[in-house]
Amino acid sequence: MANKEFVIGIDGGGTKTAAILADLQGNVIVEETAGASNFQVMGVEKAADVLLNLIRKCCKEADCSVADVQCVVAGLTGAGRDSDKKQISDRLFELAKENRITLNKVVIESDARIALEGAFRGGAGIILIAGTGSIAFAKDLSGAIYRTGGWGRILGDEGGGYAIGRDGLNAVTRHLDGRGKETLLTKLIAKEFGLSSQEKIITAVYREQFDIASVAPLVIEAAQKEDAECARLLNKATFELSEHVRALIKKIEKSSRVVRKIPLAFIGSVITSDTVFTKILANKITFSLPQISIVKAQTSPVHGAVLMAIQTLKETV
Repeated sequence: MANKEFVIGIDGGGTKTAAILADLQGNVIVEETAGASNFQVMGVEKAADVLLNLIRKCCKEADCSVADVQCVVAGLTGAGRDSDKKQISDRLFELAKENRITLNKVVIESDARIALEGAFRGGAGIILIAGTGSIAFAKDLSGAIYRTGGWGRILGDEGGGYAIGRDGLNAVTRHLDGRGKETLLTKLIAKEFGLSSQEKIITAVYREQFDIASVAPLVIEAAQKEDAECARLLNKATFELSEHVRALIKKIEKSSRVVRKIPLAFIGSVITSDTVFTKILANKITFSLPQISIVKAQTSPVHGAVLMAIQTLKETV
């Protein structure tokens, strides 16, 4: 494949990093995966190493040179700030230079940003993401980008897995104390994690780095079984997530006079499964926000990164 031009799109997360090498028309040539590339956890040095090795792996499989890749767009978990983007990009170029590899253009974005491009194939719309945390992004007809949420678990992330799990654990502690209503969640947590007493819960949470977000599926399960306390928690969470969408609609309508249905795609482990939580959320949004039309994401975030790479080249011509 000598003398051809390519782009690479990368979707980097806390457990897996996916990459696609495509031609300038978006036709997929190679798909590859690697381990985690979350720089917030593993550091910039190791994350950059994973990215460069993945780029090299794609090119080797496609029988081309890294120099043939005109643009790389990498959407990484936690890469929302410009300072972080620059730090990762700088280290990636340094690492390439040390290995005598020619890197052309590299763009670092957040994983949410490439998910937005993938969901609507570069078109306008809103994505609501609820995994461990929560965030929403929108793109209007003019290409302007808007954001709500993504403040992290201390300041925000309402409606995400961590917040639901934390509220669920709080309901259990109140039940065990006799300060709150009885909840089925107490039995589910004891059965699933062995957390059946105050001592065990405190030890797990404060000393053993217990994954609080892992409680969220049990809250949803209990609500599905008509547990009143967990149903209340899901109602609270769906309200918070719908407010993310409402805020974005206000921003879009303020800058655009075009009145039309706005597509919304759900993304993230908490709201992409067919559960009572997703159904409550969808009903709440469509009832209170008639401008919204809920749709499925058209393509994956890594395909969104490819589209962004192609668009970046068009804008620099």
